[in-house]
Amino acid sequence: MTATAHTPLRVAVSGARGRVGREIVAALGADPGFECVAAVDVDDDLSGALAGARAQVLVDFSVPTAAAANALTAVELGVRPVVGTTGMGDAAVAELRAHCAAAHLGGCVIPNFALGAALLMWLAELCAGHFESCEIIESHHPGKLDAPSGTALRTAERLLEARGGRPFDHAEPQTQTLAGTRGGSLGGAGIHSLRLQGPVADQSVVFGALGQTLTLEHRTTSRAAFVPGVLAAARVVTTTERFYRSLEEVLGLPPAASVSRAMASSEA
Repeated sequence: MTATAHTPLRVAVSGARGRVGREIVAALGADPGFECVAAVDVDDDLSGALAGARAQVLVDFSVPTAAAANALTAVELGVRPVVGTTGMGDAAVAELRAHCAAAHLGGCVIPNFALGAALLMWLAELCAGHFESCEIIESHHPGKLDAPSGTALRTAERLLEARGGRPFDHAEPQTQTLAGTRGGSLGGAGIHSLRLQGPVADQSVVFGALGQTLTLEHRTTSRAAFVPGVLAAARVVTTTERFYRSLEEVLGLPPAASVSRAMASSEA
């Protein structure tokens, strides 16, 4: 059953007392198309809450150690998972995807629900094949549990996919007087994690080529930025059995690779 003009979508929130969870709960209460039927957190009975509330969707912004189990519990009860918690790992995401497919349920694990972050990654894919070096810099609050952020890691993965697996050039210093100064690297794409008071969730992707650089940057000033994407995903997963890994897929944006090919064709 999906939501109609007279039947709000019944949504449960896991991690409801967290920074993002509170925003999601408030947004659900303010939108007549939704009903927040359960708000749970650590040590609460998620299974009982989902079953008792007859939830249709579980939105999870909990912690990496709990998110995968929460999502699997939801699927076992016929509830569609919308996961914004990062740090689950590829194996856990693959397991969840398989469970959703077996249960014929839609679902998603999306590292960043902000529209600006989705567009940054999409635009970065367009650029990936035209530059030979790339560095990703992400900034979050000191309490973030994983590093690099799920957004930064997924960005690097997508850039490499856009290049057909061809690595970026990654310069390593001959002498490193402070260990770790160059940060991490995935396929030659440098990744740097900043943790300090002030930022909410920021990311820059810097491309380099002979005589020039190109920087794409997204800054989040409030966790309310994640709300529209979460609500859009909650709606979409009730109408399809598809499993989504990006907000662009939820919003129906064309694959960046197809746009890049069209651009190259028009220039030929």
